[in-house]
Amino acid sequence: MHSSAIFLIEFGAIILGLGLLGRLAGRLQFSPIPLYLLAGLAFGEGGLLPLGASEEFVAIGAEIGVILLLLMLGLEYTASDLVSNLKTQYPAGLVDMALNALPGAALALLMGWGPVAAVVLAGVTWISSSGVIAKVLGDLGRLGNRETPVILSILVLEDLAMAVYLPIITALLAGVSLAAGSVTLAIALGVAGLVLFVAVRFGRVISRFVSSEDPEKLLLVVLGLTLLVAGLAQQLQVSAAVGAFLVGIALSGEVAEGTHNLLAPLRDLFAAVFFVFFGLHTDPQSIPPVILPALALAVVTALTKIATGYWAARRAGVSPKGRWRAGGTLVARGEFSIVIAGLAVTAGVEPQLGPLATAYVLVLVILGPLTARYTEPIALRLAGRGAATAAPAPKSGEESLEPVDESLER
Repeated sequence: MHSSAIFLIEFGAIILGLGLLGRLAGRLQFSPIPLYLLAGLAFGEGGLLPLGASEEFVAIGAEIGVILLLLMLGLEYTASDLVSNLKTQYPAGLVDMALNALPGAALALLMGWGPVAAVVLAGVTWISSSGVIAKVLGDLGRLGNRETPVILSILVLEDLAMAVYLPIITALLAGVSLAAGSVTLAIALGVAGLVLFVAVRFGRVISRFVSSEDPEKLLLVVLGLTLLVAGLAQQLQVSAAVGAFLVGIALSGEVAEGTHNLLAPLRDLFAAVFFVFFGLHTDPQSIPPVILPALALAVVTALTKIATGYWAARRAGVSPKGRWRAGGTLVARGEFSIVIAGLAVTAGVEPQLGPLATAYVLVLVILGPLTARYTEPIALRLAGRGAATAAPAPKSGEESLEPVDESLER
């Protein structure tokens, strides 16, 4: 009874605190994600008042939060949208990998950590946070923007690449033979391909199966199916986030719309718990020794992500405003980066790798919502100043020839 009471007090205080922080962020017209993370940092390991009784429940809630974020992201697009975007955007995925994985690998080698640590840190700097970006897109009202399919294509390519990368890194860390590693990789690829095939080929059948006029039944069936697929995917060495995303892709029409309305409050609750959980497991005392290389790496890879998004959006014919928004939105790192670093820490690859990765992700998961919001206006303001100094001002009575059509921005 005593432990149950402590759990209710702790978890109730967490939810109440999140609500107050979200209200404060709303008044300041600011994403609440950085505030959630800092709250977790303050009350986590080495913080002001570490939690105890509710930690396990918060961990489970955080997993559910990532799954719901990716499910809701998948509901925004159909299976045909996914396939066409992947076919057209795969060059952007290659550019993304080259620009963002190489800085991490280079830093690890410069610090003398060896090739295995270099492969690990390359993954940490490569993968954007689908969970954070999904939340930011919703908070900023950009789910219908023209650049959003480009962003989602890059995120999906990254998440699917994890189906290849995670088995490889697991085999490297474990030191297993080439044959054993190849079997694990083949299983992961086969499962990811099977789930994608079912989502594309039998999406309408799945939609009819889960469809119901009763909101309660629809909620239970969709939520249960999503958690089941996510769990099976993770058990078979494929990301649970990928499984949840593909379930969302498979649902369409009225089912997708009804599911979105029903799950939106649950998504917001568990997504907030995810960001708090990330902060809870960051020891503030481990950050100062590695803060300088982490900051340098964060600055470099923030710029490379902006360049990636800008190039991909330009290639897709998006306007300059949308290109800058796409680049700024991709900056955040999060759940996958922590998972990759956690594997290396467990294997004992390099003692400083874990703290550096944590500091790096913490910087970018706070910076990411800011770059998503402010990259476009800052870039356009700087471009405007450059144009103003390069060209003379129009004479009195002359009109600007630059068209303005805000409807094309969405």
